[in-house]
Amino acid sequence: MIVTVVIVSMLALILGYRIYGGFLARQVKLDDSCQTPSCEINDGVDYVPAKSSMLLGQHFSAIAAAGPIVGPILAGIWFGWGPAILWIILGSIFIGGVHDFSSLVASIRHKATSIGEIVKQHMSKTSQILFLIFVWFALVYVIIAFTDITAQTFKTVSGTEAFGPGVAASSIMYIAIGITMGIYLYKFNMKVWLATAIFLPLVLFVIWLGPRLPQPILDYLMNISAKQWDIFLLLYCFIASLIPMWLLLQPRGYLGGWLLYFVIAIGLLGAIFGGFKVEYPMINTVAFKSVDNAKLVFPILFITIACGACSGFHGIVSSGTTSKQLSKESDAKVVGYGAMLLEGFVAILALATLMMIPKGTDILKSDPNFIYANGIAKYLGIIGISYSLALQFALLAFSTFVYDTLDVCTRLARYIFQELIGLKSFIGGFLATAVTLLLPLIFLMLTKEKGYLVAWPIFGTSNQLLASLILLAIAVWLKKTGKKNLYVVIPMVFMMFMTLWSLFLQIKPFVNSVGSGIEIKTDAIISGVCGIILFVLAIFVIVEGIKAIRKQERAAT
Repeated sequence: MIVTVVIVSMLALILGYRIYGGFLARQVKLDDSCQTPSCEINDGVDYVPAKSSMLLGQHFSAIAAAGPIVGPILAGIWFGWGPAILWIILGSIFIGGVHDFSSLVASIRHKATSIGEIVKQHMSKTSQILFLIFVWFALVYVIIAFTDITAQTFKTVSGTEAFGPGVAASSIMYIAIGITMGIYLYKFNMKVWLATAIFLPLVLFVIWLGPRLPQPILDYLMNISAKQWDIFLLLYCFIASLIPMWLLLQPRGYLGGWLLYFVIAIGLLGAIFGGFKVEYPMINTVAFKSVDNAKLVFPILFITIACGACSGFHGIVSSGTTSKQLSKESDAKVVGYGAMLLEGFVAILALATLMMIPKGTDILKSDPNFIYANGIAKYLGIIGISYSLALQFALLAFSTFVYDTLDVCTRLARYIFQELIGLKSFIGGFLATAVTLLLPLIFLMLTKEKGYLVAWPIFGTSNQLLASLILLAIAVWLKKTGKKNLYVVIPMVFMMFMTLWSLFLQIKPFVNSVGSGIEIKTDAIISGVCGIILFVLAIFVIVEGIKAIRKQERAAT
């Protein structure tokens, strides 16, 4: 029964938070008497202290997005739900949680600077430049993947019914609600509880309202192609990444966090009380290869499930936006480590929506977002909510998760590009954002209709490799400051090995095709070239890290 799998997984994550999370907090000695950068600087734009409850929602919605849904479902289909769930539990507790928590703590101990700046201080200026370029490329791939996933959600059709236009309409109204809430919170000093009581029901209302708008509006939205939605979403990213955080990112992220909590509650209740049986195979491999497509469990499993087990993007969020909002050091455990384990639970609940589907069913040919939404809709059917309305809610929740990552990701890429070019002004931010979004625009316009399927393998690999490089920087910092770092080094080595292996396997066919003179498709060229760039950058950063560690060892002796 699905209920057994979900409850055992939940208990494992709770124990992980209490035992291993406590261990991590003791290692870095969290101290609330130390003033955090958000309280010290508090500029009202980027450095804005936030209550732990609000920051947890914003951070959680920023890191969760589509990753812990798409990745686990894809991996579950390919390899079976058993290997996927094992990696999620062990990865989130001992690798992903360590990565997120330590990158947040490292940032607040360096005045909320980015990981790139920490690399510069503890490794070298060359290391920083190489690292920032790698991070920027990785974030570009996140934008590509999640932009197109959202666009595909806006085009969702099941049978004869089009769900996408209603989701698109509700999404637009949701953004407007977030902006309005931000104005009331920060310009009219509305209490958070009152804003929640007013604006959260409004979000639920627009979910109901979206598909019930006048038919001409829905027809107009339906006629917008996925490529056109890609353009509109990138334009949204451009605007959202430049406006103050209090105006959209904080309130919209807070509301998005509530939607995440709702979906978690629905998934948990459905798994426990729905009586659904496990239908999909626990193991779908032979000789460590997928039965369906011959993909290797090692290392493909570990890059397909990124968010939900370990994600380098989380470290950039932790050190880019979250560290600028942390009001006290002790909040780092619940926000950094706790949010990662919550995301692991989201991934498990996503897997549960796959587990209830027998192998060979037509729905398995659908996009992962629809498989997930179908499961949530079935759960809501237990309490009498119609399948159509429930599916609408689940699809909007899915696209909401992606929104929260898209604008955070663009803002972070803007920060990094500005660090590289040295332009800190608004004009510099404008140019950095434009350049950052230009590459996703070119990629999505040149690739086939579902560009995210082309981007996902490189996205997953670069994301996990980024995590290993962040852990490398943290390990160097801990060693330099005389602290134990083995709990960081072991996850770093594991992730580095798996991701470099995976990246090698992905660029090898491209290199062979170039050598043999075979005609190569445009999307294969883009992925191959980007893969080679990321591989070379990673090797250089690793070499610089090894040099820094050896230098410290020589100085100690």
